[in-house]
Amino acid sequence: MTVIRGDEDIRTGLAALLELDPSLSLVASGCGPVPLRLSEPGFAGLASIVVSQMVSRASADAIWGRIVKGADLLTAENYLAIDPEISAGFGLSRAKAQTLLRIATAVAEGELDLEALSKKEAATAMAELTAVKGVGPWTAQVYLMFCGGHADIFPAGDVALQAAVAHALALEARPTTSQLATLAEKWSPWRSVAARLFWAHYAVITRREALPIA
Repeated sequence: MTVIRGDEDIRTGLAALLELDPSLSLVASGCGPVPLRLSEPGFAGLASIVVSQMVSRASADAIWGRIVKGADLLTAENYLAIDPEISAGFGLSRAKAQTLLRIATAVAEGELDLEALSKKEAATAMAELTAVKGVGPWTAQVYLMFCGGHADIFPAGDVALQAAVAHALALEARPTTSQLATLAEKWSPWRSVAARLFWAHYAVITRREALPIA
């Protein structure tokens, strides 16, 4: 299984991707270097992805700042040790607060090894992540891409990706999740690089930083 660990891996993957689908060359030429955006695997990485799914980026950033400050070093064990009165002030919705507690508990009790997912096949890693209530396919896919380094993941439910692909490929309408997943099959085994490429394209057409959007 190919694992992405640095910019050289992205360049290698992009070259292979353009051989698989030469029609993406125009997209690649118009968006500059494809960003790596790789974070360390672990509780903090998954927690940040859960928090990012807020109504606004500003809200997510503010909440994340309070969590990091409240936990000092953000590990599953430290998160569980936070005084409930303090965690109640983070600003998380009840559903997201419960999801973070379930993740932290699963990690602390050894039921979920987030670091080990980097070495597991995507289907197995996805199954382990989504077994935690509140962790859906999009969250799991984004974690495996940006923390696990998986090279062949494509979050087809991401609305920014759907919009970017529709624009780049001149589709009549934004593809549905299932339609985009089917379309992305031809970019295997470098679908994670394809996703990064289309997020970069989205940043160009919207003139703002492109981040995964659930």
